Amino acid sequence: MKRILVLISGNGSNLQAILDACHAGRIAGEVVAVVSNKGEAYGLTRAREAGCATEVVAAADFADRESYDAALGELVAGYRPDLIVMAGFMRILSPGFIARFRGRMLNIHPSLLPKYQGLHTHRLAIEAGETEHGASVHFVTEELDGGPVVLQARVPIFEDDSEEEVAARVQVQEHAIYPLVVSWFCMGRLVMMHDKALMDGEPLGPAGYASE
Repeated sequence: MKRILVLISGNGSNLQAILDACHAGRIAGEVVAVVSNKGEAYGLTRAREAGCATEVVAAADFADRESYDAALGELVAGYRPDLIVMAGFMRILSPGFIARFRGRMLNIHPSLLPKYQGLHTHRLAIEAGETEHGASVHFVTEELDGGPVVLQARVPIFEDDSEEEVAARVQVQEHAIYPLVVSWFCMGRLVMMHDKALMDGEPLGPAGYASE
């Protein structure tokens, strides 16, 4: 069983999807801890209800990003995670932190990367007149939302859609693909080598894995 640690900042709906998948036996791992940078994050309640250890590392307690990330890194390392899952963790991690856990960090981003890195992805997609949007699970590297993509899910954007409608449509897909990718990692099928994602030993293309 792989040891999974999840980083959150808010509601934790993707965390819940992963907890549910672990409980159902669809992931060969267990969430050993959930760490948030915000003490009020509802995801911490989800974690406690699932019997997970919880930790809060607040940015206000540290002088700068480097000292914050150093403390976070020590805390995370203490749980001996095989995999670190970023599930709505709203902080940009320093290169030092990423290097320490390189190849063991996954993130989910609400766009079809490399489109719309950063924030406000649904608004940007609507304003650009896109007819398709989605979510991407990727390995974390020093480039913001720029690590190798593992899996994407696509949703339509309809005329007169609001940001909220698009976000809800994307989130449904996030809850499906993130636990799946975590399960691949825990099975040993998915690895990152030389900044490339490999599935069953074969490098994935720019859009990640896609079954025929």
